[in-house]
Order: sequence, then C-alpha cells, then structure tokens
Amino acid sequence: QVQLVESGGGLVQAGGSLRLSCAASGSIFSINDMRWYRQAPGKQRELVAGITSDSSTNYVDSVKGRFTISRDNAKNTVYLQMNSLKPEDTAVYYCNAEIRRTSILRTYVYWGQGTQVTVSS
Repeated sequence: QVQLVESGGGLVQAGGSLRLSCAASGSIFSINDMRWYRQAPGKQRELVAGITSDSSTNYVDSVKGRFTISRDNAKNTVYLQMNSLKPEDTAVYYCNAEIRRTSILRTYVYWGQGTQVTVSS
C-alpha cells in the first residue's frame, strides 16, 4: 500500500509563513508529478502548485511569487513553502502524487488526508 501523509498546517497571522510537507511511504517504484491542492469552505478544490519529476513547477496565479513548491526525491517528499499568507489562503491543503508501485504497473494517483491552514487577519 501507499500512503501520503501531510504535516505543517496551522494557524498563522496574515503576512506570516508556513511550510507544508507531504511524505509518500509504502511500496513505491517511482513518483511522477506531485501537486498541492486546497479546498476552502463552500468552494471547489483547486490546484495550487505542481512539480514534475525533474522539478519543473507551475502555480495558480493567486499564489505566484508567494508560494514555492519543491521536492526531495530521496525522501519521496513534496513541500510547499507559503509566504506572505493572506486570509483568502485559508483552506484544507491536500497533496497528490502520481505513483508507480512496481516497474510493470501503471501509475495511480494517491491523495493525502489534508492539513488545515488558517490565516487570521
């Protein structure tokens, strides 16, 4: 089995910073793209940032210049450094990864359980 476990969420004042981590564990042969999504109350889940296996990145416009996604392939971990946080960044943040469990299986998408980020004004 494969698990994604997020950590690093919490309560922070506007203008502050948080760093989210998401570690993949279990039977893993390789990991392709890794992503962070978020879902605010009453809103649809949205893609915040993504990173490919060779570390190409993309971001939703609302976080460009404030958030940085990175990964440590040796640790099967993806990070989201969030700076200059705003109240509108408040949401549950989920990580997502495309994982191949063996050399002959196709990739499957796995999700973490989510971590709450709350930004007070």
